[in-house]
Amino acid sequence: MTSIEPTGEKLQKVLARAGLGSRREMERWISDQRVTVDGATATLGDRVSHGARIQVDGRQVDVVKDDATRVIIYHKPEGEISTRSDPEGRRTVFDRLPKLDHGRWISIGRLDFNTSGLMLFTTDGELANTLMHPSSSIEREYMVRVHGAVDDGMIQRLLDGVLLEDGPARFTDVQDGGGEGTNHWYYVVIMEGRNREVRRLWESQDVEVNRLKRVRFGNVFIPSKVRQGQWAELERAEIKGLYQLAGMKAPKIVRTTPRQRQNMERQFQKRGRSASRPPRNRR
Repeated sequence: MTSIEPTGEKLQKVLARAGLGSRREMERWISDQRVTVDGATATLGDRVSHGARIQVDGRQVDVVKDDATRVIIYHKPEGEISTRSDPEGRRTVFDRLPKLDHGRWISIGRLDFNTSGLMLFTTDGELANTLMHPSSSIEREYMVRVHGAVDDGMIQRLLDGVLLEDGPARFTDVQDGGGEGTNHWYYVVIMEGRNREVRRLWESQDVEVNRLKRVRFGNVFIPSKVRQGQWAELERAEIKGLYQLAGMKAPKIVRTTPRQRQNMERQFQKRGRSASRPPRNRR
């Protein structure tokens, strides 16, 4: 006898929230008989209770309750990788995140080794997968320092679109951020999260990117008080805004506990490095 119950939660939803993939992908895994519940092969339409023992390809799935959603912002420094581990032993973004009693942190997108700035992490894998999907078309804003001669014609080409090796790409907005000489700051917005897309767009115009920092994802800006290497819990309104961006119904949002609040305040009191941000000029 298994823990599959008509009153439980849909199995594909539970798997998606665990960060294994989209609901549709999880349905394919179930159809391919890759999923078991309490030792029995699962089928489409199964529902599970919270205490069910779920395995995919023989590996245990850490099930996260629907009412336990948390989202944090992390200010990534340069020199950290965005994967959970690194064969070369380099620091990863997960090393400084707060510990969880249940579930795991799932990153909403990545930043490359030499890029700093805003990263979002959540315990809701379905939210992460939906926000990362190309169809979500969510704005990602970066401040970038470019070395080389930039003119109006180049900016227009970057707005119109250029052909990269993996297809056409473009900025949806480019704003002057100031600077002197051959190094100049710009604020740029893209709607995708392709690998090194901002750098490759500028490099297609024969200029060099020597600093890159993400400052916004959708409706979430990086707070000035969160220095490099620090994290902070998002406010409930910001979390609900992310669910709205994803076209999903927001579940109950877990309040920050006093212990979590103390951990945040302690790290904010520590001296940290923060990248200087030039004044922003808006047209």
